[in-house]
Amino acid sequence: MLKVGLTGGIGAGKSAVAQRLAARGAVIVDADRLAREVVAAGTDGQAAVVEAFGPEVLGADGELDRPALGARVFGDEAARRRLEGIIHPRVRARTAELTAAAAPDAIVVNDVPLLVETGLAASYHLVVVVDADPAVRVRRLVTTRGMSEEQAAARIAAQADDAVRRDAADVVLTNNGGLGELDAQVERLWQDRLRPYEKNLRLGRHAPADGLLRVVPPDPTWPRQAQRVIDRIRHALRPLLGGDADVTHIGSTAVPGLPAKDLLDLMLAVPTLAEADRVAGALGEAGLPRRPGDWYDNARGMPGQTWPKRLHGNADPGRPVNLHVRVTGSPGWRFALLMRDHLRAVPAAREEYAAAKLGWAAQHGDVEGYAEAKEPWFDAEAAAAHNWARETGWRPSTA
Repeated sequence: MLKVGLTGGIGAGKSAVAQRLAARGAVIVDADRLAREVVAAGTDGQAAVVEAFGPEVLGADGELDRPALGARVFGDEAARRRLEGIIHPRVRARTAELTAAAAPDAIVVNDVPLLVETGLAASYHLVVVVDADPAVRVRRLVTTRGMSEEQAAARIAAQADDAVRRDAADVVLTNNGGLGELDAQVERLWQDRLRPYEKNLRLGRHAPADGLLRVVPPDPTWPRQAQRVIDRIRHALRPLLGGDADVTHIGSTAVPGLPAKDLLDLMLAVPTLAEADRVAGALGEAGLPRRPGDWYDNARGMPGQTWPKRLHGNADPGRPVNLHVRVTGSPGWRFALLMRDHLRAVPAAREEYAAAKLGWAAQHGDVEGYAEAKEPWFDAEAAAAHNWARETGWRPSTA
């Protein structure tokens, strides 16, 4: 199943998006509703709250007196954390139960107001953020919730900064207009990304490419996009590895100012190819299934002609990714890091490669022809980069 995290600031329209996704067949897991359920009358969650904050937070109807509880934790960081320590684990456990009960082909959308604040982004295949201008959000809160403008502005200011929330987003839905405009965005998201992503994930295949060559200007957001995928990989592999996986951003999109195909190249370093095969299933479940076939690196003048590796691709049609799984210390592992660092450090080499890329792109309309045309340059770059490494004392680093 595809797991989607949905979040947005108060007044942005997150609930409206959840309703529209539900109407299209998504399974919605509402964290706010679960937070109320786990402390409802008769639950162990409510008992824990009463034990922590006293019987005065309990109303005459047997339910929590939320204004009284809010007064106890407002402005008291320790008290707020104590309350979260009671509620959040129970919400996570209930969320896991509901997700496990969904159909194998389900698109499960977790509606989580504090998704970014609680560091949950890496646990989803995709994070969708609903955004709106602060003035629009204030107006909605005044109109629909009866707040004053000052109260609305204070509620917005108390949440995560909008830029921080957008930074965690794979998809941003801008909701400054009417519901018809929002519905059109949700429809595009559902048809063009969520449904094909779920199908690719279920079938264990990467999103198919059309084979057309597109070299685009450098995008300053490529490193952040890569980091989001890296975070998901590390989250998926942590139970198997007992720590963070050695994953790094490589290739042209890792070099500031360099034009490139809009394809993120990442590298997972492993001690052996047997280890690569051991983690392949977890990578597939995280949205990066193994690409079939045998894959090799050109040794570029180092001992051995070719070195085997594993290659995984992203099941998400909206974010092409190649994940190269290489043995630490192998020629391919070393050259990927060396070339990246050399191009970052030497402007002349970077500019030469940028000009060459545009020339090859003008000559070839397909990815295969473009890749073949680059091979002589790679041999020359390998020699220049090895000389640079000797002169500077460069050592491989995945940072």
